[in-house]
Amino acid sequence: MASKYENCPRSVSVTKTVSVYPKILHPQKVLNLSNLDRQCPNLMYLVYFYGPCNAYKGLSLSSVFNSFKCGLEETLAIWYPAAGRLSLNPNDGKLNLWCNNRGAILAEATAELVKISDLGDLTQYCDFFERLVYKPDFGGNFSQMPLVVAQVTKFGCGGYSIGIGSSHSLFDGPAAYNFLSAWASSSSATMMKQNKDSNLEMFKPVHERPTLLLGSSSSNSQAPKEVITNHPNYDHQKTGAAAIDHLLQLIMQAAAEGNLQKSASSVAAGSSDIRKGFVFKTFHLTGAFVESLKRRILQEDGGFSCSSFEVLAALLWKARTKAMGLRKEKMACLQFAVDTRNKLVPPLPNGFSGNAFVLASVALSAGEVEKLGYKAIVEKIREAKDSCNNEYVKAYMEGLQGPQAPLPPLNELTLVSDWTRMPFHKLDFFNGSAGSAFVSPLVPPIPQVTYFMQNPNDHLAIDVRIGLLPQFLNAFSSYFLAATQ
Repeated sequence: MASKYENCPRSVSVTKTVSVYPKILHPQKVLNLSNLDRQCPNLMYLVYFYGPCNAYKGLSLSSVFNSFKCGLEETLAIWYPAAGRLSLNPNDGKLNLWCNNRGAILAEATAELVKISDLGDLTQYCDFFERLVYKPDFGGNFSQMPLVVAQVTKFGCGGYSIGIGSSHSLFDGPAAYNFLSAWASSSSATMMKQNKDSNLEMFKPVHERPTLLLGSSSSNSQAPKEVITNHPNYDHQKTGAAAIDHLLQLIMQAAAEGNLQKSASSVAAGSSDIRKGFVFKTFHLTGAFVESLKRRILQEDGGFSCSSFEVLAALLWKARTKAMGLRKEKMACLQFAVDTRNKLVPPLPNGFSGNAFVLASVALSAGEVEKLGYKAIVEKIREAKDSCNNEYVKAYMEGLQGPQAPLPPLNELTLVSDWTRMPFHKLDFFNGSAGSAFVSPLVPPIPQVTYFMQNPNDHLAIDVRIGLLPQFLNAFSSYFLAATQ
């Protein structure tokens, strides 16, 4: 959605920027990262919107800012790696985490001429949101990049936004949710002058990466960018991790048709340029629709049931593949993130704060994706998910050892990230006085990723946020919405 403030450069004014350090400093040490952590060191951003509310109407921006700052100091004392910096190992060129207490960055800003209500549907992304987050200038040197940044912005209507960025090398989705839960709890307790210790007792993160995730190291590895994409002429043997094998096949398929060169040239132009080429649309699916779609599959086979994620992933894959206009014989692939915390043997400890997700993958011809019913595709999604066991994770980790480069846009690849188990909108930095927030993820490093998110107004509904090139948006909307009728 376009905002009338997108072209107004002075609509947001940063009034203060401070470094925030842990309340209790920890001894400096290097925390070894896993290959899962190293895939994407970039900052991932979320923006929270809290409308004007009588409960904090009398609070000044300075007092709100100080509450967030004190809460972050308390939280960093427990989540101390978040106050560190990434560091390159000079022996193997790999990224690790130097816990050196250098701190996070917190900015204060005002948008006096803007009302939150003027922004329209907050679940629909607009470029104006990018001004509500702090973007550090670190010259591409990840060792200088703060791992957590935030910006508190007060609007003319009295409402607030909180834009938060955290490095994906530090947290995956569940870990980021736990970190933000701890920060919100501590900040709201500070605001309401409550005892913060009792609020933080429930958050006991485990920062050390277990041996299984660390695996063996390779002296030939380079600092990773975002997602593995080996050279298309690489004569590879199967890794045992379907997601990596399928991705390599897709890249070679694109290279054989000359499409990879076009993608590579756009990647070379810079990731920000790639993201600007995409449009982002959120589709609201009611809980009643999701249940009706599951019943439709049940009618195909009376003894078959499926999850909301499985049926929506099948629906998305069919609609997107058709919208791309792929030839029927072309390989098409669906990849989605799977949390391995409870799939590993032994399971990862409760509170594990690193990255524990791998990609599961289903590959079919475009013709098969269009022809097969939902039940058949759901079964393949379930098989791919169930395959993510110890051996798969080991193979996936080994597959990430090789040289890496940014992932080029591939029409044949549908990527899904499921946030429905992480109710970010329920995190309240204002101690319950603000109610549920609206939360919008900003443009991710891989802009074609589709997010499944809880709807803040209907806990059974799911919002589907997708990034597409403009020429595909109308076709996708038509095919996707047709299935919801």
